Amino acid sequence: PLEERYVNLSRTYGNYTFPANFMLVAAMNPCPCGHFPDRSRCRCTDGQIAKYLQKVSGPMLDRIDICVEAAPITYGDIKSSGNNESSREIRARVEQARKIQGERFAGENIRCNGEMSGRHIREFCRLGREEEAFMKEIFEKMDLTARMHDRILKVARTTADLAGEEEIRLSDLCEAVSYVKSRDKFWGN
Repeated sequence: PLEERYVNLSRTYGNYTFPANFMLVAAMNPCPCGHFPDRSRCRCTDGQIAKYLQKVSGPMLDRIDICVEAAPITYGDIKSSGNNESSREIRARVEQARKIQGERFAGENIRCNGEMSGRHIREFCRLGREEEAFMKEIFEKMDLTARMHDRILKVARTTADLAGEEEIRLSDLCEAVSYVKSRDKFWGN
């Protein structure tokens, strides 16, 4: 259902297909106690951590586009009055990116970058020379699967859309790769 966007049920009295287009949002602690990698607080053994993380299979992880570590914050982080983007500004950027994607996929049976097929990726995620060299290097160094390669390109396309950029930039690829690295940090891939 994550990829095909439908569910097939086969019963003795018939086969049924139901739509299943959804966005999966999940959260998980990095270990049973929730404190890893802070070894001053985490008392879990390496074996316990590995067993805990194996609850999510590699093929399932391959189907998750973005994985972000939510690092602990300090009291100073809460009190700092940085120059953060307001919710209104973020919403406007997201709405603009969705508009760009709606125009891009007009006449197609998809609405957003996450739904792109291989054909769409080849058409809408073309890379410049420097970006292509970077992607090749990352593919080989990180031993990526074809699925993860495509996921990185989809996320990079979205990052470029959020910035209002026509082309995928090196910074877009770096950000997309960071979400894979965040995932691999805990799962040891």
